[in-house]
Amino acid sequence: MLVNPWPVNWSAAWAGALVSLAVSVVLGLIATVIGATTAHPFTSFHTVALVTLIAVVLASFFAFLAGGWVAGKIAGFSHSEASILHAAISWLIALPLLLLALAAGAGQAFGGWYGGLLGASPLVAAATTAVTPPDVVRNTALSALTGILIGLIGSVIGGWMASGEPMTFTYYRTRTLTSTERRPL
Repeated sequence: MLVNPWPVNWSAAWAGALVSLAVSVVLGLIATVIGATTAHPFTSFHTVALVTLIAVVLASFFAFLAGGWVAGKIAGFSHSEASILHAAISWLIALPLLLLALAAGAGQAFGGWYGGLLGASPLVAAATTAVTPPDVVRNTALSALTGILIGLIGSVIGGWMASGEPMTFTYYRTRTLTSTERRPL
């Protein structure tokens, strides 16, 4: 029996997901404008510039960090667990929305980082007739997986930041006992 279940604030989760997508588009477009990402096929990890890797990792991290922070702040919890839960839920909501945006053709707006998700879409697979080499499919899928998992890390950290609790693993929160709960020595 649950005594104090955590209520899920769906407005906060949806707002966090939408913020993640909006910041992801903005950072992807900025990375494309400054030349950090390009639209060429991802054939090998040896052909990718270091600035591209830095740009896509930071864009994925900070986009979901912002979404997790917004979800945690709107939810209004003062403990990190509930804020992190809302940030993770916003990440889960953002994934299908990201897939829908990519299937609709918004892949270049994200800077090409999530291109590996396009191969899994039946809409895109039916529209393209060119055969993609297996190493390109593998590398773009790996880059998309990395971006998604880095986004989850960013989302969790954003939710933790929104709670206001100290961000250290050595922090130990204790419960204050009332006078009726105190044990005699």
